[in-house]
Amino acid sequence: MGETTRPDAMSIGAHLVELRTRLVRASAAVLVGSVVGFIFHKSTLSWLTVPYEKAVGPGQELAFFRPTEAFSVAMRLSLFGGLILASPVLIYQLWRFVAPALTKQERRYVVPLSLVLAVLFAGGVALGYWSLERGLGFLFDFGGDSLEPVIQAESYLSFATRFIMVFGLAFEFPVFMFAAAAAGIVSSRALRQNRRWAITAIVVIGAVITPSGDPLTLLLLSTPLYILYEITILAVRFILKK
Repeated sequence: MGETTRPDAMSIGAHLVELRTRLVRASAAVLVGSVVGFIFHKSTLSWLTVPYEKAVGPGQELAFFRPTEAFSVAMRLSLFGGLILASPVLIYQLWRFVAPALTKQERRYVVPLSLVLAVLFAGGVALGYWSLERGLGFLFDFGGDSLEPVIQAESYLSFATRFIMVFGLAFEFPVFMFAAAAAGIVSSRALRQNRRWAITAIVVIGAVITPSGDPLTLLLLSTPLYILYEITILAVRFILKK
């Protein structure tokens, strides 16, 4: 069958060994990234607190209420930095795990899609960081002049890192849609005909995964996701035209 012939099937044991190898290497990358993240965790803390300081105004600093909280914050920031730094390695290990199951024709898309995954993740993280200040400002405004924000450092950083990671991961969905189209599961015509369902799914899923759940953040996430949906339709239509 030429290019469409799939490689010889691996045994279940071989798949498990391969999975273990990829997980070990991915974990090692996260560990190394976390060590680097720990070295620069103070810089990461300063970077993440900028949206908070802009949202609440000058003089309102984060507080911690437990003796161990500062250490917990450092560990959280280290892991956050480790995941960001290790993301290219994680994507590569995922590709190496699925590569044996792909045909020669399908493998042509792996490297470009891996690059697009990395770029989209970085774009999502950047948009999430930009949106964080707007989301915080929207939420803090409900307190008015009667409520003074005294935010726990660990609580805020948990919120901020999840907020940013949600944007980064959500931006990956066009790649999986394109991969599904390349595998013949969906077509550009089907994607065009189901725009209304796509919009509904984007809004509903966005409302579920956003940590704040406020309408402004939902709008900031849903709008670029729908734009990416339309771009994916064009990519499927023209890149996979043959």
